[in-house]
Amino acid sequence: MSLRGVLTLSLRSNVGLLYSLSPASRAVVKTAATHTRSSSGRRSEVSSSSRRSEVSSRYPVPNKKNLPFDIVELMEEVEQKGGFLPNVFKVLAHRPAEFRAFFSYYNALMNKESGGLSKADRELIVVATSAHNHCLYCVVSHSALHRIYSKKPLLADQVAVNYRVAELSAREKAMLDFALTVCRSETITEEHLSSLEAHGFDREDIWDIAAIAAFFALSNRMAHLTNMRPNAEFYNMGRVPRDKEKASDGHAKDE
Repeated sequence: MSLRGVLTLSLRSNVGLLYSLSPASRAVVKTAATHTRSSSGRRSEVSSSSRRSEVSSRYPVPNKKNLPFDIVELMEEVEQKGGFLPNVFKVLAHRPAEFRAFFSYYNALMNKESGGLSKADRELIVVATSAHNHCLYCVVSHSALHRIYSKKPLLADQVAVNYRVAELSAREKAMLDFALTVCRSETITEEHLSSLEAHGFDREDIWDIAAIAAFFALSNRMAHLTNMRPNAEFYNMGRVPRDKEKASDGHAKDE
């Protein structure tokens, strides 16, 4: 099956990109397209020498002409419609088969419609475990996604520094306690599961928490290996209401 059969891409007007497993599985990653529009209101031209984010990797970043068509098609659509191409696409394209496997499992974990974890919950797990693993790329990019999903501009920053003093609910605290237990490869006991069940998680939710922590342990380590750096666009996403963002870019209408 081609990558396009595994990872379908769509665009929502003025909001950004969504990655999904299939037409029946809704999107996950929202990016602020307003950050990539020129003052005239037209989308700025994005190229491999983007004004904002040069890709960094210890391994060769392949030229698109040397990549399989399904990967090129996806990358060009992301770049054109979303305004920028997240560096994880560029870096992992060094190994196309692993690129496909990575994003297939990513979507299975992060985009699923069932279960008791919200998309904001899932992103918060990534932020907390990636902070423990000192992964700059994942902390910055997934903090941006958490801000968008949760509408809370401060919480991901707090979690990235020290989740134990962050403004978390008891449920979120229990979720992150367990995620960090998995992240540190500590022994899992029935007491861990019982504690989570007391906060409303069922056994499938607990699997999801553990799987996300485990998958991003891989992602964090590959980011370290490759020296993957976050795109500049991620840093401001979800921090300022969109009308204020537009005003700062000269797009707001006069009242």
